[in-house]
Amino acid sequence: MEPGSGDEERQPRVLPDDDPAPTVRDSPSSTEPENESDTGESDTDERVVEESSDDERDDGEEQEAESDADDRSEPDQDDGTDPDLDARGPADSAEPGIEDSDATEPTTTPSTREPDTSSVGSRSEGSTAAEHFGWGIPAQEDDFTSADLAGWELYDGPGHAGEGTRSGRAVTVGNGILTITGDAEGTTGGMTWGTGQRYGRWEGRVRAPASDPSYNALLLLWPDAEDVPVGGEIDFMEMLDPTRQETDFFLHFGENNDQITSRVDIDATEWHNWAVEWTPEAITGYVDGEEWFSSTDPTTFPPGPMHLCIQLDWFPEGSGEVQESTMEVEWVRQYALEDATAPPRERVSTEPAGSPAAGATDPLLGMFSWG
Repeated sequence: MEPGSGDEERQPRVLPDDDPAPTVRDSPSSTEPENESDTGESDTDERVVEESSDDERDDGEEQEAESDADDRSEPDQDDGTDPDLDARGPADSAEPGIEDSDATEPTTTPSTREPDTSSVGSRSEGSTAAEHFGWGIPAQEDDFTSADLAGWELYDGPGHAGEGTRSGRAVTVGNGILTITGDAEGTTGGMTWGTGQRYGRWEGRVRAPASDPSYNALLLLWPDAEDVPVGGEIDFMEMLDPTRQETDFFLHFGENNDQITSRVDIDATEWHNWAVEWTPEAITGYVDGEEWFSSTDPTTFPPGPMHLCIQLDWFPEGSGEVQESTMEVEWVRQYALEDATAPPRERVSTEPAGSPAAGATDPLLGMFSWG
């Protein structure tokens, strides 16, 4: 997708960042009420001492009361238990976020309830369209735990529109994260995933740091027949904005490479879940389970099977110095329509989001090549 095509037609949509993954929540506070009087002695002990003082009992009665109290405390000592630890037991075993009204002393054990923020949300699902709409079990998925990238074909050849180079060396996997890097010379990477399908759902979890203006991060569907433009193209996540505060959707269709577009304002430097659903009735885009693009015009739909691609594309701008840029992917999933556990959601609109943009003049727009 070439920057600038139809930008003036797009109307931004603003979605809240509902993804809970990047949010660092404080550990629950005041989960156990304070009780300064908790000394491990029973209420019966206190009553015995009070009555002995008020009634001025003789020494024999006072000694008898103390002896009774000692008898009551002996089982705890024989068991080797600490009354204070016993009092804290229920609080320590309480579910996170649930207050225990029976607790008598705040725990002094370091909290283990805080989320792991070592990779700022990368290990948290956040809100997914698949879960929200019941898409069922993925037909295929990759959590990028293996460096061999089985099932993927890495690009190796000229870059987008013949600019720069696509190389498998630009794609790396580590700590469960796929990273594509673009360097100052325009060497970058991309990859295509297995055999496509006609109709289905695709979803991926992505973040991209602020980048050089010449690098665009994409998740897209590409025709198995390699017959762009008539075979269509669905860019369901394209980051043109170098600050990564806006993301675009481009639906390409027809022999003139017409387009329908939409834009969402969102901080894409944080992890978000980007999805597309393609049914016989509509093509719909989601971010974190919220709809932000829809076309119900069947003339805009691809005519044949499509497969998923991940790309960091280089669009050189002038002769200025290019800064290294990256995109990161935690996981991707593909779903078949027949595996859905819930019916397709009711559409909130009947007209395509955005408006058709002028056809592209570059015959290589959106195309890639590899060896």
